[in-house]
Amino acid sequence: MTGVGALPVLFGRTITRKWSDMLLGFAAGVMISASFFSLILPGLDIAKAETGSVWAAAAIAAGGIVLGALAVYAMNEALPHEHFIAGPEGADPGALSRIWLFVIAITIHNFPEGMAVGVGFGGGDVANGMSLATGIGLQNAPEGLAVAVALRGLGYAKGRSFLIALMTGLVEPVGGLIGVVAVTMAEALLPWGLTFAAGAMLYIISHEIIPETHRGGHQHRATTGLIVGLVLMMFLDVTLG
Repeated sequence: MTGVGALPVLFGRTITRKWSDMLLGFAAGVMISASFFSLILPGLDIAKAETGSVWAAAAIAAGGIVLGALAVYAMNEALPHEHFIAGPEGADPGALSRIWLFVIAITIHNFPEGMAVGVGFGGGDVANGMSLATGIGLQNAPEGLAVAVALRGLGYAKGRSFLIALMTGLVEPVGGLIGVVAVTMAEALLPWGLTFAAGAMLYIISHEIIPETHRGGHQHRATTGLIVGLVLMMFLDVTLG
């Protein structure tokens, strides 16, 4: 879906910054909803069933969320990367070209999303996995468009902008595979995996997406998009799950 979202740039189509912020707000809303309804709440239920204690379940969920957030923080600090608006972050990029710094930044962003879907399916709950896959797919389209448009704004050609946006989405299946393997090999890891993925996504939402959508002064549109995305993902989770 990342590539599908980026397709308009091949035909010379672009969007204004305010619409880009609204679409990214939508993506953030989907991710917030997925984090709670499809990851944290099921993780709590599974942990409670495994341990027989609400206290232990809450501790496992809290631990998973914190570990997920710390993992993304560590990647942000260790890997050189550059955001379209916020600029460079992480380690010294050395001889890496600017375009690869953008790719690394988006890869850090997309990996936890793929892992969330993988963990959802790996836990054996196909309905939960389907709702996660649908929601993440929906939010990937506006993300892909936003990435491609940003690259065009930096002077990259249409074809190259599309291919880079498409390439950044390919890391999600890798994250999904890791998530599936981890929770399949050790069922006891399932609540940890679900909440870990949620923590990673929540960190990205707070650290990356929401600040990006508010820098251009379009907070109201971004917030509208966030609410729409959250409600839509909640509806999908309830109806498909």
